Formats: sequence, structure tokens, C-alpha cells
Amino acid sequence: MTHLNAEHARRAIVEHSRRLAGSAAAAGPHAAVPTTPDWTITELVEHVGQTQHWVAEIIERRITDPTQLPTEMAVLPADPGEWQEWLSGSARRVTRACSDDALDDAEVFNAAGDERTGTRFWLASVLNETVVHGFDAANAAGRPDYIAPDIAAALISNHLAMLTSPTWEMLRSESAHAIRGTGQTLQWRATDTADGAWLVERRPGGATWQRETRNADVTVTGPAATLLLIMTRRRPLTGDDTIGIDGDINLARHWLDNTAHVAD
Repeated sequence: MTHLNAEHARRAIVEHSRRLAGSAAAAGPHAAVPTTPDWTITELVEHVGQTQHWVAEIIERRITDPTQLPTEMAVLPADPGEWQEWLSGSARRVTRACSDDALDDAEVFNAAGDERTGTRFWLASVLNETVVHGFDAANAAGRPDYIAPDIAAALISNHLAMLTSPTWEMLRSESAHAIRGTGQTLQWRATDTADGAWLVERRPGGATWQRETRNADVTVTGPAATLLLIMTRRRPLTGDDTIGIDGDINLARHWLDNTAHVAD
């Protein structure tokens, strides 16, 4: 995974899965999840565990043909008291599947259709699901949640890679077309990591991004975790004194209004 040590990513998946289970227990199975309003805690836990098992099977079987993707989903235990062990098992399984040998194996389907190997794509995707939905669970339980700056930075890169991928253009054409432009630029800049600058340019043929710092039509600065949660629409753009906005705030709002990754 670009800009993130794979072993660090694997450890983060296990740790954030553990924390998610703890937050789920604190909130209760029937609690609503404010940041994913169509879900209860039960549905959130089921989604994360099933996703981890599903991805693990894709990598274990070295699936290259999308028509052969798994159709059977893991079954969530009916007893919430078993969720901690169930999530721990799914996290361990998917991190074992994303071994160092598998990371460089191109013979795994990459759902983004970009230049990453399939396993590197899936490692980033599972980390994203686990971390962001871990925040959802913590928020539902009224608990704080910590996302390390380097993890958040890697997930911002993954988020932008998804929004500008060939697959996004095909499957989310309304979003892909809405974020086109005539050269408008947005700068996202993390204040707590040295490798935390992302420049987005909205071009007629599609949005592009690169890791770069320069003047832009709007610049949003703040802690990497807060930027990630804003970009995945877990937190509002304004109202947080750790966030600075310089330039055309409406350009940033339009971008956020027309992009979603794990927020929908």
C-alpha cells in the first residue's frame, strides 16, 4: 500500500476491529448509528465482519474473474456476546490473506481497475472499512476514537484513488461527472504528518489528484484523521476549530456533496 507499511496496516485492521467490537458492545445491538443512519449496530458489525471474510476468500482463492466473486457471506452470531471473537477471527483471516507474498501478486481481481495489485487494493479497502466504520460504532456509543495520522493519511490517498478510478467512472458516473471541472483546484493538507498533502484538480475529462503542496482555489487544513472523516462525510466541513479553510469554501462543499466512499 503506497505510503503505509503493510505490517502496520495489518495491525491496524486487527486493532480497529477489536475497538469496533468494544464500541458495539457499549452501544448495544439495536442502537442506531448516526453516521450511517440506515444501519443499526448489528448491521454495522455484520457488514464489517462479512466484508473481511469475503475479501479474505477472494485473496485466498486468487480470484481474477469478477464473475467468480464469493456469493456466500459469513453468518453473524446471533449472540452479541460472541461478536468480539467473530470480528477478531475475520480480522485475523483477512490480514493473514494479505501476506507480504500476496501483496505483490497481480493475480487477484482489483475492483478499482487501477495500477495496484489486487491484494494491495483489498488491503487498503479493508483498512478503510474497518477504520471508518470503527469510528461509526464509537460515535454511536458516545466514545472517542483515535485514528493514527499515518493511517488516516493512507486512507485519504485511498479515498481519492477510488474517486478517480476507472471503476468509479463506470459505476458512479453521476459522481464522476459532477466532480469534473475546468481546472479548479482543492488542496487538502494534514497538519500532523509530514506526508500529508493532496492536490485535487477538476479537469474536463475527470478529476485527478497527486501528493503535492501548492496554492489552490481552496485549501482545507487540519489533523489527518479529521480530514479523513470530513472527506468520508462523518464530520462537517465547518464547526471544528482544528480545521482551517482558505479560499472558495463552496468549491470544497460541492466536492464533498458529490463524493462518497463508505458514507453511503
